[in-house]
Amino acid sequence: MRVISNATKDGINITLFDWNNKYLLKFEVGGMEQTFKIAALDITEESDLDELMKGIFFDQVKERFHDMNQALLNAMENF
Repeated sequence: MRVISNATKDGINITLFDWNNKYLLKFEVGGMEQTFKIAALDITEESDLDELMKGIFFDQVKERFHDMNQALLNAMENF
């Protein structure tokens, strides 16, 4: 597995990997992560992946992290 890029945006660590004819796009906040696997054949250029790190897709990633955190907090109230 090869790291292509690593960046931080809005407190979210973003790492792009090249692995086994796929790109792995990993978003991390604290102990939570979201990983998206994208077939290399679906991408014409690596720079196209930059589009996934902004706009509506990135907004949905942030919202999903909020939902994940809330779900964990709710579950831990029972302890």
